[in-house]
Amino acid sequence: MSDVTDDQFDEDDADDANRVVGGLSKNVLNYLATSIVEEADGVVVETEERRNSVTLRLHVAPSDMGRVIGRRGRVAQAIRSVVRAAGAKEGVDATVDIVD
Repeated sequence: MSDVTDDQFDEDDADDANRVVGGLSKNVLNYLATSIVEEADGVVVETEERRNSVTLRLHVAPSDMGRVIGRRGRVAQAIRSVVRAAGAKEGVDATVDIVD
């Protein structure tokens, strides 16, 4: 048996209350976007939180838009899939919108 007290569970619960909804998803999107583009300073991720979902809006420099979207939208779809998986790990439905 382990020597876990109720105090330890209370501390963990308090940490969960302070977390940002979709924080992991936002960090993953920011990392992926800055890795793909040439102008990393032009990457901006805006979040819109709802009950159990978060919408992330990705803004990049106009010259990097083609890099983020990719041929036939394959890069954009891959980004959306990875961010959705990161959101699922948090228990949040994460969607990505790529904004002009």
